[in-house]
Amino acid sequence: MITINPEEISQGTLHNYLLSAVAPRPIAFAATINKAGRVNLSPFSFFNVFSSNPPVMIFSPAYRGRDGSSKHTLDNVLSVPECTISMVNYPIVEQMSLASTEYDQGVNEFVKAGLTQMASETVKPPFVGESPVAFECLVNQVIPLNRVKGGGSGNLVICEVKRIHIQEKYLNEKGHLDTTKMDLVGRMGGVWYNRTQPNALFEIPKPLRIKGIGVDQLPDSIRNSTVLTGNNLGRLGNIEKLPAKEAIAAMKNDPAVTRILDEQLDTLNRIEALHSLAKAVLEGGNLEKALKILLFE
Repeated sequence: MITINPEEISQGTLHNYLLSAVAPRPIAFAATINKAGRVNLSPFSFFNVFSSNPPVMIFSPAYRGRDGSSKHTLDNVLSVPECTISMVNYPIVEQMSLASTEYDQGVNEFVKAGLTQMASETVKPPFVGESPVAFECLVNQVIPLNRVKGGGSGNLVICEVKRIHIQEKYLNEKGHLDTTKMDLVGRMGGVWYNRTQPNALFEIPKPLRIKGIGVDQLPDSIRNSTVLTGNNLGRLGNIEKLPAKEAIAAMKNDPAVTRILDEQLDTLNRIEALHSLAKAVLEGGNLEKALKILLFE
């Protein structure tokens, strides 16, 4: 492992490390307007949501690395504290990339990228009509992150959401946003992006309403398994309590367990076989049965 002091490497090198390590990052189109009424549209992956009461989003236009100059987006929100945030999905990712071009002041990136300007209800900047979800925002505060303006230093633009626009085709039958339909795009390092396709998505039960026993409460034989991964142990530790002894003993009647026992393997190979079976069962979604197999050994 190498250890790096951020103060001992160049800003460009540090920038590349940060963007490659902290990924994927959601991408927001931020549309702003200057006092003359000229619209600017820029994508930002230094962006996320930070509160739902009140609904607050933050993005960060950094000073340019090459010369320390400010971006049009920052200049605009300092003079007209309003913006829209439009989410980026795969159908518009190439247009998003084109809009990131550093056009001259006054050039409308909506036009350059071929995106539709939709009139907002509560703020002056328009939002992207092709976006699956867009937000009208008032800028509550802009916080510079460096005492001295310099290349790469960010500025937190704190935005309070006043309106939300959702394309109905991205809703499911319950009226909720459907992650698989939206096909949102994330920013990786360099020129890389990723998309939220079904085969790349997975679910993890949230330990909010229950209190899992924790990995530390699993027997040593499970914690020290040569088969189970850290992810497997994390899922096992999310169970509320260990299965009863009677339920564990009943696993001898399970056909898959019976086959392993009938092979009359030595102790280590039998344990490895049972752990491999439990791993498959666990990754198939049956946490309790997997634990019974592991504890049966």
